[in-house]
Amino acid sequence: MMISVILISLVLFLLTAQFLSLQWKSRGFPPGPIPFPIIGSMWWINFRADHGSLKKLAETYGNICTLWMGHRPVMVLYGFQALKNGLTNNSEDVSGRLQTYVFNEMSNGKGILVSNGLIWKQQRHFGIGTLRKLGMGNKGMERGIQTEAHYLVEFFREKQGEAVDPSFPIVHAVSNVICAVVFGHRFSLEDKTFRRLIKAFNSIVAFGNSHFYYMCEMLPWLAELLPGPLHKARFSRDFVRSFVRREIKSHKEKGRIDEPEDFIDFYLKQIEKTKNVPNSTFDEDNMVQSVFDLFLGGSETTATTLRWALLFMLVYPDIQDKVQQELDAVLSPSHLICYEDRKKLPYTNAVVHEILRFSSIILITLPREAVKDTTLLGYHVPKGTLIMANVDSALFDPAYWETPHQFNPGHFLDKGGNFVTREAFLAFSAGHRVCLGEAMAKMELFIIFCSLLQKFKFTVPEGVKEINTDIIFGSTMKPHPYKLCAVLR
Repeated sequence: MMISVILISLVLFLLTAQFLSLQWKSRGFPPGPIPFPIIGSMWWINFRADHGSLKKLAETYGNICTLWMGHRPVMVLYGFQALKNGLTNNSEDVSGRLQTYVFNEMSNGKGILVSNGLIWKQQRHFGIGTLRKLGMGNKGMERGIQTEAHYLVEFFREKQGEAVDPSFPIVHAVSNVICAVVFGHRFSLEDKTFRRLIKAFNSIVAFGNSHFYYMCEMLPWLAELLPGPLHKARFSRDFVRSFVRREIKSHKEKGRIDEPEDFIDFYLKQIEKTKNVPNSTFDEDNMVQSVFDLFLGGSETTATTLRWALLFMLVYPDIQDKVQQELDAVLSPSHLICYEDRKKLPYTNAVVHEILRFSSIILITLPREAVKDTTLLGYHVPKGTLIMANVDSALFDPAYWETPHQFNPGHFLDKGGNFVTREAFLAFSAGHRVCLGEAMAKMELFIIFCSLLQKFKFTVPEGVKEINTDIIFGSTMKPHPYKLCAVLR
């Protein structure tokens, strides 16, 4: 009995000491919910329920506040001004990535997306430079996008107006844009290996969107014991890696590094060029992971946005009509859509940007980590502090958007009907970790969206009374599965 009392007293003493330690530790941080031992204050917010809990957090504690992940501080940025200043002032100081159990399982600290330090700097710098050489944002990449737009148009033409789910053909088209960049060739819709590749990426994304993902991060030892999602995600990861390694082997055999034609060629040339450089991070493992990251970052987000784009055209047929009127007035029916056309199509360009804003497919960016002691919006930020940016709050900030919760292309038009950029448009984030494929994504969205609307009128299938515009919460905010009819104009 005495031993039990002593143990209980000891536990209570330790919990009290931890509680007081947390209160003392939290003094220099922005305000936030009271943190408790072990659980911190993450219990306060339900990220999966809706956007309201983040809004409530900001209303209660301000646009910069602190949550605690156990004993680790997480600074949450809400609203455009907080995001802009928080991500761009001292940007390099908060450019780290949190190394979690799942992130390490998926990338082992390599590649571009979740790497840190020298690896991240070298891989990202090389990635941006190579994408530019391969035509990102100019005519070189444009031809590949136009090719995929053509195949997508032909897919819908063959359906002859029957109801169809556009998801897979959209994913196929967008993934093939990346394939052309990375591998130097595209895959047909019937290619079984390519279908397996897309299925593997879908499996990895589905795992990241599941409750099981959070359990793996919190209780990795338990995840190892349970069969199921984690093992399926690993199997998918291994399939993607083996697929990429086969492509690398094929590229080596062709021996094109003196005249590189795609990302793998350029990377093989870089490995050869830096083989005697002591601090070089260019090796085959980093190449495989960089390709993996380019696929994950460049196909999932753009394909999801295009799915929202066509869904919005069903919901707002008057806006679809206005886009088509502008396309008809400015371009001939046989004109091949190019990115330069956006300058002659201000309303259509505004609609594409409003699709990006209103779909807001990234609710919260991957957490950034302070790589050194720094300051953020007037607060001292110790090394290791996590920074969580609620991008959605900038895209719907009522101080910067006239009708934030309405789909309104006028947000990107001046009184004369000319296209205007908006500073609160942070769909691709900001600072050192800004999306490296922004130029490519914008080009893909514009060319594919315009190519489809130039040829088809998209309508709701017969018998469908209501269109579901609710989101499926996950690493990207997806629309629920839907069908549409593409009627040739």
